Amino acid sequence: MKRNRQRLRLSNPLPKANLTPNPLRLTPYAWRKLLFLRDLGPTEVGGFGISCKDDLLLVQDISLVRQQCSTVTVKFDDQAVADHFDDYVDLGYEVERFARIWVHTHPGDSAIPSSTDEETFARCFGSSDWAIMFILAQGGETYARLALNAGPGGDLMLPVEIDFSRPMLASEEQDWEQEYLASVSEECLFQPRQEERKLLQVARSPRGLEQRLDDDWMYDPFYDPFYNSERLEVAGEPF
Repeated sequence: MKRNRQRLRLSNPLPKANLTPNPLRLTPYAWRKLLFLRDLGPTEVGGFGISCKDDLLLVQDISLVRQQCSTVTVKFDDQAVADHFDDYVDLGYEVERFARIWVHTHPGDSAIPSSTDEETFARCFGSSDWAIMFILAQGGETYARLALNAGPGGDLMLPVEIDFSRPMLASEEQDWEQEYLASVSEECLFQPRQEERKLLQVARSPRGLEQRLDDDWMYDPFYDPFYNSERLEVAGEPF
């Protein structure tokens, strides 16, 4: 026996869930400052996004702290981060407004986070209930990811927009440059160890070369990088 099957039709269908996440937005002032800081030096530069009181996903300013930077890393000074917290708490800011959005730049064209970025984000922001990693590359590419650490957790990619509905505040390049110079120092990635420095200093001296010739009768100067060398540099730093 065949059964009649009828489809239920709702007179008022349920609305589809909005799966598009809210964007991370920057005021024109914050965007201009970030571009300026990105282009001041050859290294990465990092800071905290300062959110608006009525909208935590709207960045109104970028705050730098003392840091050592290279072309691939940003390392914040622990005491400087503590001072950053104290200063904004004294100003009456909630922690969510000044310590949840990690902003940094990439000198190249790619804004994809490196393994070091991921480790830093997990170590420094993993205990927060939520945090955002935002990256701006030299070529203009952006990357923003919201990490939800409370409850079941999860990650959500966020679009990035500039909110031109906010007032167009005047740029303050001179103040921004002073903030950069007071906060950012370039780090040399390849520092020779002290023992290597001593060895190199001895090897490049005339007496050191004569001693090596006397000690090794099979010495071949062709394979010695210090032979007949007028200047030796390691990591771009002359001895």
